[in-house]
Amino acid sequence: MDSVESAGGQLGAVLSAPRDGAAALGPGGPWLATSLEQARQVLTDPEAFDFPGNVNRTGDLSGSRGETRSGHTVFAPVSPDEVARGVAVFDAEWAAALGDHARDSLGEPYDAMVLLRRPVARSTTAAVLPGLDDARRDAVADHVLAWIDALGPVIAAHRRPRRWSRIRRTEHATRIALEDLLDAALSRLPGEDRTAQQLATMLAAGIQVPIAAGSFLLAWLAQHPRSVDPVHAVWETLRLTPPTWLTARVTTREVDLGGTAVPSGRVVFVSPLLLGRLDSLVPGAPDSLRDFDPGRWQDATRRPGAWLPFGAGPHACPGRTLGMAVLVRLASWGAKHEMTLSEDVRIDQSRGISPVPCRFTATARSETSP
Repeated sequence: MDSVESAGGQLGAVLSAPRDGAAALGPGGPWLATSLEQARQVLTDPEAFDFPGNVNRTGDLSGSRGETRSGHTVFAPVSPDEVARGVAVFDAEWAAALGDHARDSLGEPYDAMVLLRRPVARSTTAAVLPGLDDARRDAVADHVLAWIDALGPVIAAHRRPRRWSRIRRTEHATRIALEDLLDAALSRLPGEDRTAQQLATMLAAGIQVPIAAGSFLLAWLAQHPRSVDPVHAVWETLRLTPPTWLTARVTTREVDLGGTAVPSGRVVFVSPLLLGRLDSLVPGAPDSLRDFDPGRWQDATRRPGAWLPFGAGPHACPGRTLGMAVLVRLASWGAKHEMTLSEDVRIDQSRGISPVPCRFTATARSETSP
């Protein structure tokens, strides 16, 4: 797999930024928080650091509420019962996806980014909307995947697409279809106070990110075919290749960030990927921090997740416990198989980061395998 450290673009700029105070990535910004203390300041002070615009880049802030200018709702965390339901659905759908591949593509490599789509989409939808029957759950999950696919070109575009461009019309049509389906589903769920628009955003994030994280996890396990602790393997994946590797806030006034004065109205980035390479947060020799080594988390003096892969503060990921649980189940499956990458994996930076392609073969591990 390509090294994140050797990547260009924003990845390269962030990883090569000076580590002394908040770093300006260009004249007049944006700025980058380069320490855990700065990152926590940015993420936990919404009055000074506001959540920026919406995911489809329309600039429509009509959903704004409270003191935020962006309108991003603070979602309640997924409950333990909802996590259990989501994990049960993932287990069933993962087995079904493997069975479908064996029936339809026997002898062909698995494609992780494809194989994980249905299991993750259905498990996330089951957890977020536990009152739906299976048929409506699956329909919602399929529509969310369609919207994610349509959002891709919008998010990846260097300039905001024009209102009547083809990619904008496609994204709009898939989003409206999803929201209509969610409106119909909500009419059958008395007491549900979230809107279709809020649920669409929550589901899209809760599906796209675990698909990429799970694909990275399988790629790392295939590159390091030795027995690993599944939980440690997940944390190490989220340290080295967190799909949401960069999150942004906008200053609402001039702020002091690590001794640097950042003017009002400027973008400030927090990067879990950068924080995950700080030797103050991660056990092991400094020159080993770019290596995949799940065993480093046997060191009880360091806390896994200190680099904030799920964010922090009011906008921390509400599905973090579900995401961890699903990824641990996937790692447990990987630990029982001998996996080999079928081709080189490159890191796609078009929206977050993801491994493209991530094709691999897998055979059940024998009892004598290391």
